[in-house]
Amino acid sequence: MAEFDTSHVKNVVLLGHAGCGKTTLAECMLFEAGLITRRGTIAEKNTIGDYHELEQERGNSIFSKLMHTKWRGYKINLIDTPGYDDFVGEVISALRVADTGVMLLNAVMGVEVGTDIIWDYTEQFKTPMIFAVNKIDEDNADFDRTVREAKAHFGAKVVVVQYPRQQGAGFHEIIDVLRMTMYKFKDTGGKPEKLPIPDDERARADELHKELIEAVASNDESMMEKYFDKGELDEDEMKNGLKKAMINHDIFPLFCLSAERNMGSGRLMGFIDNVCPSANEMPPQTTRNGQSLPCEASGPACIFVFKTISEPHVGEMSFFKVYSGTVQSGMELENESTGVTEKINQLFLAEGNKRTNTTELVAGDIGATLKLKNTHVNNTLHVRGRNYELQPIEFPPPNMTVAIETLKKGEEEKLSQALHQLREEDPTLIVEVSQELKQTLLHCQGDMHLAVAKWKIEHLHKVDVKFIKPRIPYRETIRRMAEANYRHKKQSGGAGQFGEVFLRIEPWYDGMPDPNGLNVRGRDVHELDWGGKLVYFNCIVGGAIDTRFQPSILKGVMEKMQTGPLTGSYVRDVRVSVYDGKMHPVDSNDISFKIAGLMAFKQAFQQADPQILEPVYQVDVLCPDDLTGAVMGDLQSRRAVVEGIDTQGHFQKVIAKVPLAEMDGYSSSLRSITQGRAKFTMKFFDYVPVPFEEQRRLIDDYSKTAKEELV
Repeated sequence: MAEFDTSHVKNVVLLGHAGCGKTTLAECMLFEAGLITRRGTIAEKNTIGDYHELEQERGNSIFSKLMHTKWRGYKINLIDTPGYDDFVGEVISALRVADTGVMLLNAVMGVEVGTDIIWDYTEQFKTPMIFAVNKIDEDNADFDRTVREAKAHFGAKVVVVQYPRQQGAGFHEIIDVLRMTMYKFKDTGGKPEKLPIPDDERARADELHKELIEAVASNDESMMEKYFDKGELDEDEMKNGLKKAMINHDIFPLFCLSAERNMGSGRLMGFIDNVCPSANEMPPQTTRNGQSLPCEASGPACIFVFKTISEPHVGEMSFFKVYSGTVQSGMELENESTGVTEKINQLFLAEGNKRTNTTELVAGDIGATLKLKNTHVNNTLHVRGRNYELQPIEFPPPNMTVAIETLKKGEEEKLSQALHQLREEDPTLIVEVSQELKQTLLHCQGDMHLAVAKWKIEHLHKVDVKFIKPRIPYRETIRRMAEANYRHKKQSGGAGQFGEVFLRIEPWYDGMPDPNGLNVRGRDVHELDWGGKLVYFNCIVGGAIDTRFQPSILKGVMEKMQTGPLTGSYVRDVRVSVYDGKMHPVDSNDISFKIAGLMAFKQAFQQADPQILEPVYQVDVLCPDDLTGAVMGDLQSRRAVVEGIDTQGHFQKVIAKVPLAEMDGYSSSLRSITQGRAKFTMKFFDYVPVPFEEQRRLIDDYSKTAKEELV
């Protein structure tokens, strides 16, 4: 039987911008609960959370980590997450299964851009949230400014529960306006002494206490009536009111602490077990077909896989949350996506890189299992006879692309296997084998994301690789009408080859009239896989070319459109009208007319004022106000057209259209000029003509490359 029932399991995710102290807080919480006897530190590289070699090398979290602690009859599952937006996939997957989020704010830096980015995801999941202002003990800490910024960014729902009596190196007292108590800590931190609130703080504490009560009461009519009747709410009423308001996203309680000195973590844990909701108190999950799935241990077993990792000598480990029922080792569950039955051979509780065997997990709990052969992130597993499929995690699109190659020939297969494994572990890393560009592409979130991928490939899979600039998927089109003809004739004993094609090509656009002077007898409109259209007209009269050869001419045209004459890029938005030709009663065949169509199209294309088009992306950069000028200057150096600036919270959003060819290295450049205080997203906008000088350079470069390949 499980040690904790559903109502006594709390799932908490630690969130915040890089450097705000999440891993250190997790260490405090484990220490306070007695699960570890010594607190590790980032500097000493011995924390439970940041156990990975790469994290210890870099000094910051890269992967989300599942830990758990026991506190006053409750089990608290903790998920520590990275703070850099390059690893946003780790944050989103953790938010998907958490029932409460603790957003840490750095008292020195205030609300940082990473906090705003993460907040958007908490709003999507409607995760009950706690704010914790950390690093109160640092010299430049400013609690009041941080609270003002939090209210400005996240609204008046941010309500102070605690504030520090002192800040900086002298910090050792916290005034709690929910319990109306002062906690006084020793210099070594740990369990505080509980004291009455000093007279010189009484007025401020009373005012904040009243604000807290009014915030709770205003979200519940019955609570408001009690407040009006008594002028006060007792502790149980406050607890129930806070829980309800947090579930509805109506209140975000704010605490203060120093994780480094272990001051305030115990009170935060007490609030988590006393007030924060368990999974069965949250709204039930809704399956993709609209079914409601209550979180009950007595219900049908159903789990959701939110993360997988691969460990040497262990294999693939799947992390999951039990959303219904009780899962036991040895149980067989059906994967709704694949229809495959998976046997849960082992169940684990996780403590960073340590695993503890358990026999069962109840609804609401989070655990791990090994070697699910056909199960991946976002899969739902359930008992037979059900068709539950829970809503999947939606991961953000990538912001950066590189091409990857092996340094040694013959290791392509090993690289392919490594990339497959990386993709299994990290859904925000997209692998694409581009037939168009003839490159293997990695689409990722940024430089650090890419560096982690490279480290894994080289250290875990033993394949040396290099990243190179990806080729740009240009397009080619034409700007005026042109005509050409080509005769293909070949005689080499026996049946020969003969075909002659006359055609006209024109720039295609919606609603254009039929070709002037030609009689259209057949129409084919092709939506091209690479964008744009090919409109093909059969305008042959008098049987100059038999109808059966029209598909071959079209095939020749299509083949040449896949390697445009200017840069070898795809051709788009062209209308081709075949209006004359000749054939031979014996020597004409499909291959003859395919070649004639291809060569006639090529000649006409070169005479039709050809134009190279380049992909342009909309780039949105979120940055502090004082960095807007530097961001805009850098964008304009990349041929960007800055279209405007919007205000988003306390940040400025610069909106620009930028050619993809100029976005190489932008992630590292932006981080450099803003000291990591900015974030960008990009999405495809359109293909536009390249400038004249750029077109000449691209054609010259392609000509040189073609000559080198011939040699």
